Amino acid sequence: MGPLSKALFRIGPHDLWEPHLATDTGAPQRLIARPSGALSGRVRAPGDKSISHRALIFAAMAEGESRIDGLLESDDVLATARAAGALGASVERLGPGAWKVVGRGELRQPEGVIDCGNSGTAVRLLMGAAAGYPIEVRFDGDASLRSRPMGRVGEPLARMGARLSGDRLPLTLGGGGHFGGRLSAIDWKSEAASAQVKSAILLAGLNAEGVTSVEEPTPSRDHTERMLPLFGAEVRRQGLKVSIEGGQRLRAADIQVPGDPSSAAFPLVAALLIPGSRVTVEGVMMNPARAGLFVTLKDMGADLSIENERAVCGESVADLTARVSRLRGVVVPADRSASMIDEYPILAVAAACAEGPSVMHGLGELRVKESDRLSGVARLLGACGVRVEETGDSLAVQGAGRPPAGGVFVETHGDHRLAMSALVLGMASGRFVGVDRPEMISTSFPGFADLMSELGAVMESA
Repeated sequence: MGPLSKALFRIGPHDLWEPHLATDTGAPQRLIARPSGALSGRVRAPGDKSISHRALIFAAMAEGESRIDGLLESDDVLATARAAGALGASVERLGPGAWKVVGRGELRQPEGVIDCGNSGTAVRLLMGAAAGYPIEVRFDGDASLRSRPMGRVGEPLARMGARLSGDRLPLTLGGGGHFGGRLSAIDWKSEAASAQVKSAILLAGLNAEGVTSVEEPTPSRDHTERMLPLFGAEVRRQGLKVSIEGGQRLRAADIQVPGDPSSAAFPLVAALLIPGSRVTVEGVMMNPARAGLFVTLKDMGADLSIENERAVCGESVADLTARVSRLRGVVVPADRSASMIDEYPILAVAAACAEGPSVMHGLGELRVKESDRLSGVARLLGACGVRVEETGDSLAVQGAGRPPAGGVFVETHGDHRLAMSALVLGMASGRFVGVDRPEMISTSFPGFADLMSELGAVMESA
């Protein structure tokens, strides 16, 4: 587990816990992927990041002892684990992916700043959770997170009675109870589909007077609605509207975290592009709100089979096998974007190797990710010799029916998904592709390089 093996594995309100985020002066400055032979093997998908964040936060809010198995031990999720401890829960790592959280039925006043690192999910969900308690919390993050907008969460929380010092980190949030009363329920209509915004409002609604509702224009990820009932809360869903009644208290629960489809995408797409490849990724979550990439790859002609489907903690899970395929360009409609928003960089890599043009619409949300991810994808492909056009919230990629030449180093602006997508392109290309700041990959996929090497990829540090 690298740095984790030396870490303090018990987190409480007074503990200092710094695995992963400590600076490693010996870390490689660049990572290179070279043209690889056939990839083969069976691997297990890392735990889903969205589920991992929620499991920790809900368990911290709940009364009693929760056990979490398969937790993604990435930098982003570890930031949430530290935050849960700082907010009053007892958080303990029992072994690889196995964690125990003992909640007190409420969040408590932290002694210092809640540092969410690079994680937008962590800060936005924690803002919603903290808003309902009589506490004041100072939130901060790294330079990338400080640049990301918090107003979409801050505005509805303020309408409910919380107070915020601004719409960018660092900011201070005063919970409704901090000012002598509970939050007020709202009926919120979101302008854009966002699971983070929806989840923050619903978590605040748990401690609000009345019934809080959120309505979206198109469906977003529904992990919060699926998981809260496991912790004893009643959530009502009607079409695109989700409602929760205030005054409900969460009870401890045991959670099995399914595999992350966003992470599984990288070895699966690599197998589709590299001749002779056959790769199986086990335990991948197949929630319809997260499966847009797999639908799109099938539309492109991918030989992608789904086997051993089963249910895990309210989520559909399956094993996916990808075999090298001759892909063709497609048009991806805007209404599919919410179900695959994190997968567009790796989809763009697949499109670059496909036969004919691919056009992807509805990508505006990529502008406010860890970087301007839409422009970053365009620059990545352009640097590798791919014809690409970025217009508004759309991206057009002219596939040549074969991988591009490669032979470049790419600046990723600290964006882990751009980095992994570039490296997959390097595995399939005629020459290498290298990325800067490879340590950022551990934000979502610790062990990425080792897993890809296990399958046969050629990667090296520089």
